[in-house]
Amino acid sequence: MSDKNVENTVENNDVVTIDNYMDQPVVLDVNHVEKWFKLPTEQASGLKQAFINWTKGIKGYKKQQVLKDVTFQVHRGEFFGIVGRNGGGKSTLLKIISQIYYPNSGSVHVEGKLVPFIELGVGFNPELTGRENVYLNGALLGFTPEEVDAMYDDIVEFAELEDFMDQKLKNYSSGMQVRLAFSVAIKAQGDILVLDEVLAVGDEAFQRKCDDYFTKVRQDPTKTVILVTHDMSAVKRYCTRAMFIQNGEVAAIGDRETVSESYTLANLEAAQEENKRKQQEARAHGREEYPNGLNERCPLLRTYGVSPLMLTSDDVFRFAVEYDFDETDDFYLAIALHDIRRGGITFDTGARNPQMHLTEPGHHTVYFEMPLDLFNNGEFRLITSLRTPIPGDDAMTDAVAVALDDNACTFVIRDPRNTNYALINNRALSITPISEQEAETAAAEQRAHEHAQERTEQ
Repeated sequence: MSDKNVENTVENNDVVTIDNYMDQPVVLDVNHVEKWFKLPTEQASGLKQAFINWTKGIKGYKKQQVLKDVTFQVHRGEFFGIVGRNGGGKSTLLKIISQIYYPNSGSVHVEGKLVPFIELGVGFNPELTGRENVYLNGALLGFTPEEVDAMYDDIVEFAELEDFMDQKLKNYSSGMQVRLAFSVAIKAQGDILVLDEVLAVGDEAFQRKCDDYFTKVRQDPTKTVILVTHDMSAVKRYCTRAMFIQNGEVAAIGDRETVSESYTLANLEAAQEENKRKQQEARAHGREEYPNGLNERCPLLRTYGVSPLMLTSDDVFRFAVEYDFDETDDFYLAIALHDIRRGGITFDTGARNPQMHLTEPGHHTVYFEMPLDLFNNGEFRLITSLRTPIPGDDAMTDAVAVALDDNACTFVIRDPRNTNYALINNRALSITPISEQEAETAAAEQRAHEHAQERTEQ
């Protein structure tokens, strides 16, 4: 890797985007990188056992392949996102880029000074003051004392710790330590900043400051950021391009929307596979234990998608509820729609709807459909509860079982016409400006209508 500063050869101040990033020089070139680790399987207690193992061809370890033929390039000025499920190889790749690990094969070439921020607080010494830790961390990142001098005031100001820099770090709160560590990383005057899952740090005010900073960096065609994250909103807000790593391989690379959708869909599919695996394992062992929310009366209750789990607002989502219920009286399958991103219950059928009329007890599957034209982009979860009526009470019901966790159904709405903020899209609901006269006239008509209804009821 080259640690020389890259000269500014950007010919204009245009923000680097998905359309023009190829016009900028390559600052990170990852070429056919592979990485594996040796996991011990048998330990030799001495030379004799080691010799016996060797004669039998026992290596004493197995090879765990973490990265497989990973190739990509990042251009100057990009905000490049790397996403993937846990264990997919993202952090290992960042450590190779940062020269913490070296690849078993392939090569990585970096142009410019790279500042890695892989883990909060690495290299900090609690017995040193905040000031001393800034210089220590700067030295670990490859900066001279003179370079840290030039950055020091900006680091302290951003961390909002001007009055505490001469106190020992062990006397800092955890939030203060996080702010200082993060400030050292992002204020270090490097050409490439490498971040691993560290955007959501500090309190709300500090997060807003970080958001403003990254928005500013995003506009600078001379600064390059490589971000590993599970937060798809951060990918869509900041990134020029993104890459999805799955099982150590590049599964998708390109525009941030496509990569985000690939990652989200992979998560949903993985959850479904895990649910199937758990059910098969339970059946194979004949266990009597029940998943969260289920019991002996209702050992099976799950909601699952029949339609694809990635949809647009024009789609109708079709899903099924599978249950096992041996009682012959009528009951209800109450279905609630939860908004995962924004929180809260978006819609609920009510405790007595839909009503099921059993012709025979046992295992059944019923099907439903739901239009999605009201909703903006988001992640949603359908949770079904099986309920029975309470004799003599027409309002209340008893909850027999609830389909939670893996037995709930999660789906995603992604539509280029939608926004990600509000729940309801602008095609389904709008707020229209009117004149003062129109407002007063309409309000008077509403009041007159209410008075007329009151007189009629009297």
